[in-house]
Formats: sequence, C-alpha cells, structure tokens
Amino acid sequence: MVDVINTTGKRKSAVARAVIRKGDGKVRINSVPIDIYTPELARSKIMEPLGLAPEKASGVNIDVNVQGGGVMGQAEASRTAIAKALVQFYKDEDLAKMFKQYDRSLLISDPRRKLPKKPLGRGARKKRQKSYR
Repeated sequence: MVDVINTTGKRKSAVARAVIRKGDGKVRINSVPIDIYTPELARSKIMEPLGLAPEKASGVNIDVNVQGGGVMGQAEASRTAIAKALVQFYKDEDLAKMFKQYDRSLLISDPRRKLPKKPLGRGARKKRQKSYR
C-alpha cells in the first residue's frame, strides 16, 4: 500500500479529485463530512462504493474536491473518484471486478459531453424555423 493516492472522476462538466490516505474512515466532500452532505439522494450515490466495500473504506480517510456541473453530476464524479481511489490504494483486482459488475461507471468515467452550439440555431441541434409563405 502507498501512503497517498490521488484520483479523478468526471461526469458531464463536473470534475472530482479524490485524495485517499490511511485513517479512520472519514469521508469529506469539499470539506463537508459525508454524514451531513445534502441532498440525500446525492449522498447515497456517493456512498455506493463505500457500502460495497465497508471493511476497506473503514481504514482510510478520503477527501474529495469537486467543481463544475450540477448536484448529481458532482455526486457521480465523486463516486467514480472514490471507487478508483479505493482500488488503487489497496491494489485489489477483486475489488475492481466487483465494482465493474455492480456498475461500470464506478471505475470508468462517462465520456458523454455537451454538444457544441452550431450556427443558425439556439443550441446544438435546434435550428431557426423556415417559412416559405
């Protein structure tokens, strides 16, 4: 085991950076303890990798800094960063396999991003309507 591991997770425009080190099971998201992180749905999303491997999560402290995106994008980016950090910290292939079987996005960031805006429209796909009369 290494002393400190840095990992990243991405979802849409949210980027999470996790730092994992030996400790007593504390998890903080942007310096807020996970126990009081709101909203609750986002908290449960972030806790998924910790719930799948509680014996591994209880021996480490995890600090996550997350920026950009919305609440759920940040939650999914954070959970990816935490899962990657646990796998790298313990160098455990069985843990990685279990995470992938549960949900592939725990270890692999979602590559989908917003399409760029095109000319003659308000967004990526919408175009100005034409009238021929």
